[in-house]
Amino acid sequence: MAPIRTIDEKSDGEQPDAVVVETKSDRSSDAPSWTVEEETIVRRKLDWQIVPTVTLLYLLCFLDRINIGNARIQGMQEELNLVGYRFNIATSIFYIVYLTIEVPSNILLKRIGPRFYLPGLVVGFGAVSVGTAFVKSYEQLCAVRALLGIFEGGTMPGLAFFLSSFYKREELYFRVGIYVSAASIAGAFGGLLAAGFSQIPEWGIASSRLHTWRNIFFFEGLITMIVALLAPIVLPQSPETSKSLNERERWIAAERLRRESKAHPNEKIQPHHIKRALLNINNYICAAGFFAINITVQGLSVFMPTLLKEMGWESLTAQYYTVPVYVAASLIAIGISLVSDKTRMRGIYLALFTLLGIIGFAMLRWGTGNGLRYAAVYLCAIGAFPGGPGFLSWGLNNSAGPAVRAVTSGWIVTLGTMGGILAVWAYLPTDGPSFPIGHTINLVAQIFVLFLSIFGIWYCVRENRLRAQGKRDHRLEGLTEAEQADLGYKHPDFRYIA
Repeated sequence: MAPIRTIDEKSDGEQPDAVVVETKSDRSSDAPSWTVEEETIVRRKLDWQIVPTVTLLYLLCFLDRINIGNARIQGMQEELNLVGYRFNIATSIFYIVYLTIEVPSNILLKRIGPRFYLPGLVVGFGAVSVGTAFVKSYEQLCAVRALLGIFEGGTMPGLAFFLSSFYKREELYFRVGIYVSAASIAGAFGGLLAAGFSQIPEWGIASSRLHTWRNIFFFEGLITMIVALLAPIVLPQSPETSKSLNERERWIAAERLRRESKAHPNEKIQPHHIKRALLNINNYICAAGFFAINITVQGLSVFMPTLLKEMGWESLTAQYYTVPVYVAASLIAIGISLVSDKTRMRGIYLALFTLLGIIGFAMLRWGTGNGLRYAAVYLCAIGAFPGGPGFLSWGLNNSAGPAVRAVTSGWIVTLGTMGGILAVWAYLPTDGPSFPIGHTINLVAQIFVLFLSIFGIWYCVRENRLRAQGKRDHRLEGLTEAEQADLGYKHPDFRYIA
């Protein structure tokens, strides 16, 4: 038999199938062991149970967020008299409410559990989308966008924390990458669905006739609610309750995470956990990167139909032309997340792909010709879309234990969401049709991401070197064993992923 190793010593890809992983718990020196093959089976079963459902829920979340951009060019702007900056104000309200909800929602999620809470949020914003189909004025539109922010605010950080409760650090980016890439998939579906639903003949009662842009909100919201109501059938509350695993596999699923984080997965969030998350320098590196990436991702998601229409295409054609851009961005983002997990590196890929975004926005800012500018949109999307899951996963990877991670995911998304507010003011009506100000803002944001990624790599490598030299060992002085385990990412033995 091969030598026994602890589970943290090597990633799965580096271990031969014959390796036996030591799984002794703190309570028993005779606890059973599991093989790498058994752990792989557990992970794959969880993948099929969790990842498709989480991805679908976030796809619907993003779809209900960005369909206002599709509806805008299908008659909503004229019917609701969205003159001047009214469209920008309405979309800003969503993000302002959204960012105030994220951390409190994750704290509530940690207390209640995800199985019903997360689908409940999705049902809520699906219902708000249906309600948007019946708004009659600009003021009503602002009200429903605020409600949408309440329900969607907890969804993205909640799903990220949910995944971190089932997967190890080197497994997380790929899974987060898949579900966050649903944003780009949603953009592709959004264009197709908007084009299709807007062609449904006018229907409804005399006082509330539904047509064109109203059909987009109604049917997309209805689909969202139906899917969310079915989600609790599939989603488990925790690794210990997964119905796709047998009793031993459930034990392996929970124990492997407990051994990695050296903390109980069901620990309650205490004030010192919140403080520790708010004082983690790495969280601010990732939050700043998420902020800058959001300027581009949210801006493209809302304004791409408008940008393409300004290039000369009709409304329906512009909807269709958004589809291949999102598909390409989605596939690239998922591929990068897989490579990043395999190599256990984060910052280098964020830096490299930002170069594409820099080139793309430079082409949009100073290039001429619709063909060139449409190609530039591809570069912008492909360069920016891997950044969202990249920075979020980087922050979660470098936070421990479970209670701190719950606050971390909410905090990073909260700060990053402010980029969405800036995004909706980057492309103003007075700046069209070439939008030089908007493209310049995004270009600067992408340059900022490049330098931020390089700084993040330097910080993590430096901190790991200091810990290897014993210069953080003083943190253990005077602490009990339980208090040492509760140090999380501040423990001298913890190593950052760079």
